[in-house]
Amino acid sequence: MKGRRRWRGQRRRFAVVLVLYTLLLLLLVPYVLDYGARRGRADEEPLLRRCPSLEEALSEWGWEQRQALEPQEEEEEEEDGGGASRGAAGNGSGAAARKRHIYLHATWRTGSSFLGELFNQHPDVFYLYEPMWHLWQALYPGDALSLQGALRDMVRALFRCDFSVLRLYAAPPGPRDPLGPAAPGGGGNLTTAGIFGWRTNKVICSAPLCPAAPRPRQEIGLIDGAACEERCPPRALRELEAECRKYPVVVIKDVRLLELGALLPLLREPGLNLRVIQLFRDPRAVHNSRLKAKQALLRESIQVLRSRHRAEPRAPPPRQHLLPPALLGAGRGPGPGPQHRAEFFLSGALEVICQAWLRDLLLARRPPPWLRRRYTQLRYEDLVQEPRAQLRRLLRFAGLPVPPAMEAFVVNMTRGSAYSSDRPFLISARDAREAIHAWRERLSRQQVRQVEAACGEAMSLLAYPLSGGDGR
Repeated sequence: MKGRRRWRGQRRRFAVVLVLYTLLLLLLVPYVLDYGARRGRADEEPLLRRCPSLEEALSEWGWEQRQALEPQEEEEEEEDGGGASRGAAGNGSGAAARKRHIYLHATWRTGSSFLGELFNQHPDVFYLYEPMWHLWQALYPGDALSLQGALRDMVRALFRCDFSVLRLYAAPPGPRDPLGPAAPGGGGNLTTAGIFGWRTNKVICSAPLCPAAPRPRQEIGLIDGAACEERCPPRALRELEAECRKYPVVVIKDVRLLELGALLPLLREPGLNLRVIQLFRDPRAVHNSRLKAKQALLRESIQVLRSRHRAEPRAPPPRQHLLPPALLGAGRGPGPGPQHRAEFFLSGALEVICQAWLRDLLLARRPPPWLRRRYTQLRYEDLVQEPRAQLRRLLRFAGLPVPPAMEAFVVNMTRGSAYSSDRPFLISARDAREAIHAWRERLSRQQVRQVEAACGEAMSLLAYPLSGGDGR
């Protein structure tokens, strides 16, 4: 009897030890696997450790790393790619015949107006030039990040050819549209005059909206803004919406969407067939160009700069500002003058923009398949040095044919005799190859070093070599 009780006690102790051992294994093995995975990711993605707010930023946009598309989505993507080269008749069937929506994601002074003009010239494209300008002016001084949701909602409506959203923001008090006068009569009587860069918009300045147009829609070439303003009277928004619905491709170019993450919900939205082209440019050239147009960019630079603390929720590391302390009023004597203050705001905004670029670049380094097929990058320098090749690549990405006249147009636009013009926002033929390195002659050594200190990580990912020790 006593032996039987001893045997039962040993069996209970053995069972307890076995349970504890099993629990230990269940806790230890996942920890080891997770530790190994984290070490592997740390070795593979060293830049992620230098951008601690990346995961937080992506979670705010509802980002999910999905390894594969749903079967239906995969099938639609394959059909889309197969139908991309069929032209723009828009009379086919299935996913290939769906309306395509292209967003040109850029920032100020990166050559985005030139890139947008290439799509404005294409006969199968309905082009919208910087529609979010109205929203930013109406909601000034809202910071750039706080306006991202409203911008995304406006993009969604515009891609669906619903322009009524503009009545909420158009014709606000403040500066005039850089490409033309504001619409008369306020937002309630909004017309084609004053929106979408109307004086050079191929759709607004050609038949049927403008029967007396100086040139037909199919003809490739820049629009004479003065001639369009004289011959093309304002038309109602509903007429412009009707024209929008006729085109197989709608392209929006804007510079006010700070981060690619804001577009992720639209890229997954079933009702849209969205593709994104993100344009980059050497930050030193961007800074040089921004300084030339500092007064025109001052208000929006302040809006970008005001979002700095929201974009960097954790204490940022000490960073060298793009202006010396003497210009910031750190020393004795009077504070900086208006020109130095304007330069300070533009420089601070460039730092914020470069950090947004870095987040976009890290997001796009290892994208899931559905994003990889709908997103592409372009450097301004590559566009002006290889205009024909890059034009073909962009139009193929957009599912558009390449008219021979457009190849001649893009070459002529990048082989002008002059580098700049008195109106920095005016599109004209320029010696774009000279513009690539103009910053070397116009920026001081200190300015070059400071831009590189603020934007060095993004420049590295974009393959822009840093200058030597002399700042050149």
